[in-house]
Amino acid sequence: MAGAFGAHGLRGTVSSRGLEVFQTAVTYQMTHSLALILMAVLSGPGFADGPGRKLMAIGAGFFTAGIVLFSGSLYLLVLTQMSWPGPVTPLGGLCFMVGWALLVTAGLKRRR
Repeated sequence: MAGAFGAHGLRGTVSSRGLEVFQTAVTYQMTHSLALILMAVLSGPGFADGPGRKLMAIGAGFFTAGIVLFSGSLYLLVLTQMSWPGPVTPLGGLCFMVGWALLVTAGLKRRR
């Protein structure tokens, strides 16, 4: 829905650069939402118990924080024209990186 809003609802309202930034926020939100679903499935019965499952849960928290901080700050930048959310965006990107590292680590623990 956010992608459709950006493509249709914001056209003519924000600059082409603003639409590009909004689309980036949508893409990262969608990608990491799918990663959260994958983590939920992989954390179910049959996946690594103990440390692997705990790493997945922590990683899911980092993905959620990344969505809020990264995509949320970009949405605010585009929709409100405020500049203060800009420095928050890299923190969200860092949360994404930590989440992916935890997902990979959990997967490696499963192989053992």
